[in-house]
This record gives sequence, structure tokens and C-alpha cells, in this order.
Amino acid sequence: MTATPVLSTYYQHSVADYWNSEKNAVNLRLGEVDGIYHHHYGVGEVNWSVLEGPEETREKRVVEELHRLEHAQADLLIGQLGPLRPDHRVLDAGSGRGGSSLLVNLRHGCHVDGVSISESQVAFANEQARKRGVPDKVRFHFRNMLDTGFESGSFQASWNNESTMYVELSLLFAEHARLLARGGRYVCVTGCYNDAYGLPSRAVSQINAHYICDIHPRSTYFKELAANRLVPINVIDLTAATIPYWELRAKTHLATGIEEAFLEAYRDGSFQYLLIAADRV
Repeated sequence: MTATPVLSTYYQHSVADYWNSEKNAVNLRLGEVDGIYHHHYGVGEVNWSVLEGPEETREKRVVEELHRLEHAQADLLIGQLGPLRPDHRVLDAGSGRGGSSLLVNLRHGCHVDGVSISESQVAFANEQARKRGVPDKVRFHFRNMLDTGFESGSFQASWNNESTMYVELSLLFAEHARLLARGGRYVCVTGCYNDAYGLPSRAVSQINAHYICDIHPRSTYFKELAANRLVPINVIDLTAATIPYWELRAKTHLATGIEEAFLEAYRDGSFQYLLIAADRV
């Protein structure tokens, strides 16, 4: 039997090419602080004093503050995964350079499998697991989150951290439902466009173009979760909590040019930043 190819569409190839070549300082420099490399944004109040003080140490202060806000977001997601034991197995769908997976293992000691369609990210993340001495517990795989090949019902928890906008939600949530044991927990943190606003705003369209993604409407998340036996237990609107992160980032040497689009979309209500936790029933 021929194995299913990891990349099955031209779009998936283009996304993989983007992340294989991505070396953005806002991801790499922040990860150098403590060896935890994230690929998501931050939440919480900003310590604005990092922009003050000696010029020669300002860059270091800014990097550490942005990384602290990233950690706060990851901690929030991890706190929604439910009670986990060291013998549990969990899935990081769209695992990037592995930061969230390593933090989950650090907190709960459980087995973590991360999947990504970026071979360079998978190699990088596995090297981080090796450096931390946990390659037997935290493993990263070149696989497609829509068709992972893992055994049905073998995971106690799974999550997407800002990666759902690269796939069709009906296919994604069907795979999570297949992989989760009954009573298991699925969590996602995502940006979504606000149905009440209408069609995607200009700023949301700019974000789509920048990241080669397709931001979904808020309603589609809940429609497809319900269709796949994933019942929301907690929904947190993080929009207000993430704006300070973007305000700080826009004022730093790590700005990439997309900051104003995020701020405009969050402020005019066309874009929302949500955490959704759902139980597999």
C-alpha cells in the first residue's frame, strides 16, 4: 500500500515552502532567551519600562518582554488541556519549532507528538528536544495535521496554536475527533474574523496575504466543532489581552510591518483572538 503523501495540494506545498525558509527574528531572537521557540503571539499587560533606560540594553529588554508575553499565551493554552498524567499522550498540531510541546512536557511529564508540514521546523524542534534530554518523550514528525496516521483514540489532549487558518476546519476537527479518546480535550487559540462585521475587512485580508493563510469566520469554528463531536467547555475572548503585545511589537526593532494590520483589525472589531477548549464526546 502506498503511503499518503504529507503534502497533497499546491497550497500545502506553498505553505511548507514558506515555513521551511522562514527565519524571522521575531521568532528566533525570542527563542534564544531560554531555548523555547514559539510561533505565536502574546497576551497580557506590557511592562512599558523596557522601552526606557540605557539604549545599549534596550534590545535585550524588549526581546525578553515579548518572550514573556508569548509564554503567558502558551501557559494559558496549556492550562486548558485538562488534567494530564505522565502516561498520557498529547498532540501538538502545527507544532512549529516546538515551544508549546516542550512546555507541556515540562509541566506534566507526558508524551508529546508534534506534527508539521515544514521539514526544517521538524528537524529544529527535534534538536531542541534532544538538547533538553527528552527525545524519548517529545517527538516531532513530518506529517499533515489533517491526516496524521496516528492510531485512533490514542491521545488524551490535542491542540492548535495559531495554525487552524491553514486548513479546512471540517477536515481538521474530524482528525482531532478521531485521535482523541472519549472525554479527551481539544484546545485552539486562533484569530478569526467577526461574522457580525460582515466579510473579512481590509486589515484581515492583509494578514491573510502576509502569512499565506485563510482566516476563518468565528461561526465556522463552532459549526465544525459540533459536527465532529467536539463540545466547547470554555471560550475566552483574548482580543483585548493581545492588543498590548502588538502595540509593543510595533515600537521595536522586531516589527515586521504587519503590526498595524493586526491592531486595526482588533480595534475595529473585524478580527478576534479566541481560545476555545472542547471535550470529545
